[in-house]
Amino acid sequence: MPTNATPNSAADRRRILITSALPYANGSIHLGHLLEHIQTDIWARFQRMRGHECYSVCADDAHGTPVMLKAQELGITPEQMVEQTRKEHHQDLLDFHVEYDNYYVTHSEENKQLCEEVYNRLHANGYISTKTISQLFDPEKQMFLPDRFVRGTCPNCGAEDQYGDSCDVCSATYSPTELKNPRSAVSGATPVLKDSEHYFFDLPQFEGMLKSWLRSGAVQNEMANKLEEWFEQGLQQWDISRDAPYFGFEIPNAPNKFFYVWVDAPVGYMASFLNLCNQVGLNFDDFWQEQSNTELYHFIGKDITYFHCLFWPAMLEGAGYRKPTGVNVHGFVTVNGAKMSKSRGTFIKGRTYLDHLNPEYLRYYFASKLNDSVTDIDLNFEDFAQKVNADLVNKVVNIASRCAGFITKRFDGQLSGQCANEDLLAAFTSASESIAQLYESRQYNKAIREIMALADRANQYIDAAAPWVTIKDESKQTETHDVCSLGINCFRILVTYLKPVMPKLAEQAEAFLNDTLTWDSAQQPLYNHAINKFKPMMQRIEMDKINAMIEDSKETINAEAPAKQAERTTDPIAETISFDEFAKVDLRVAKIVNAEHVEGADKLLCLTLDIGDEQRQVFAGIKSAYAPETLVGKHTVMVANLAPRKMRFGMSEGMVLAAGPGGKDLYILEPHEGATAGMRVK
Repeated sequence: MPTNATPNSAADRRRILITSALPYANGSIHLGHLLEHIQTDIWARFQRMRGHECYSVCADDAHGTPVMLKAQELGITPEQMVEQTRKEHHQDLLDFHVEYDNYYVTHSEENKQLCEEVYNRLHANGYISTKTISQLFDPEKQMFLPDRFVRGTCPNCGAEDQYGDSCDVCSATYSPTELKNPRSAVSGATPVLKDSEHYFFDLPQFEGMLKSWLRSGAVQNEMANKLEEWFEQGLQQWDISRDAPYFGFEIPNAPNKFFYVWVDAPVGYMASFLNLCNQVGLNFDDFWQEQSNTELYHFIGKDITYFHCLFWPAMLEGAGYRKPTGVNVHGFVTVNGAKMSKSRGTFIKGRTYLDHLNPEYLRYYFASKLNDSVTDIDLNFEDFAQKVNADLVNKVVNIASRCAGFITKRFDGQLSGQCANEDLLAAFTSASESIAQLYESRQYNKAIREIMALADRANQYIDAAAPWVTIKDESKQTETHDVCSLGINCFRILVTYLKPVMPKLAEQAEAFLNDTLTWDSAQQPLYNHAINKFKPMMQRIEMDKINAMIEDSKETINAEAPAKQAERTTDPIAETISFDEFAKVDLRVAKIVNAEHVEGADKLLCLTLDIGDEQRQVFAGIKSAYAPETLVGKHTVMVANLAPRKMRFGMSEGMVLAAGPGGKDLYILEPHEGATAGMRVK
């Protein structure tokens, strides 16, 4: 495993195993999946740059009824379908520069052996029992039906064509046997009740351990609080078996009984790593034994938290394996403020994105939004284009393109032997540890913000020094050489800090700089060093490329005409909304750190607002009531989850609340004394 830095001592060198949730083998990778894989890959690359022994593994989740039925529909075996899908998934991930040390599949001999071993240990330790249950059975297909393969009328609200476990209309949850007029989603036949013996894992025996582990720092507090609901309701025995026909592993000594897919899927993490160990000679037990001094981290979405934070650690504990050091949970991806939609073209597959756009743009955008919380990430395409163009093209790469020509044309491609501004260079090198800590704690958005602040400083320095002017003055050639050389060194450090996020950009920069970018070497500037001719590294995103990608993603066309915009009434009170709709509005205390006039705008001020974990730019129509300088330092209230809006003057990332009849009688809302930036207003 190559590493790019050397820890201070062997004792400081950590041994880390990282996994991502396994993509299911019956569909393509889409942008929602990619959020997690990119988040994981950034963290793994960062750990390696810091000199730690770090491995990342993943696999395709191969088993279950949906895979079995999809393969039947395609006229191929489940094994053939899984292998095809695994290859597609792996190639998509590689093309997004997501590089696992091993990308495997749960339908493997290693996983079969490990599942049997885990089960046998649980059985020997008294954690497995059997009981007879009644389930809906398809008499035509001769198979028991999973909850999601039963459709019928909701027993609560009467909505038709609902799933067997919950209603999309009233959100009620129920047993499939409670559905009215049930039918099989497989054959359309009316299912019948049939008894079957099932195998259960005794989850309640692990309640004390789970409560302690959840509060050990292994899971974000917000998720630990949510999982407390399971204990309030009382932990239940977990059904770990499914009846034939089923694509999966047969339970030992239980003919025609198969492990439920959520048993063998997490064991698939172990199996993928075992396969890697066998390839490269690693010791599997070092990472999975109960008293291991290594670290184990899972990156998952919030929808599968209870499997990873209740069932999985209990299985590991009961079978004598170590529990995860941390389960890092992220939110979902929305597009343009709404759920991904096939009809709108916002349910975008990874391959469709790659057909139109640079994968590093998405890596950067997700990094600029990701933090250590479970909040959803919105991919707003106007904001996406603006951020990539402004940050990567106009700031970072622009530094190199502005300075490189002078170095190659006038100074034989050789950087100078001295620093033009020690303070600026020190600001760049001294940021190393704070940026590293932000990566470590998965606060990528703050790391990106700090990196871009440095990029701003470098561009401001170059603007002030104006090498395109001084190059014309023979007496200032040394000054020009030093300024441009410092610009190149600033670019080098910026790309080093961005390398976990943008490995391809780093590769291009290394070719240009004749250098290898490592976390440690960024502390040593390049003096009297030859560079190569600069080649363009980043292209601006044009909206027509995004629009073409969206068009290519439209799988179905909505035949219904768009709903007409509600007509404005003479009543000053707008159309009513529900409490649930109102509750979506996220009001935050914001500190005004800067306020400026907007050139060409009669009513607007441009405000820079600090909301605790980030800064936002907001255009507010309050110029008639406030001089910009009177606002700096004040606290106000803003709508923090309003989708960014592109205006003629730039991107507005929220809304400031104000009241009054207008003109000079307009007042921004000011929170109570002592309120701090980022505080939620309720």
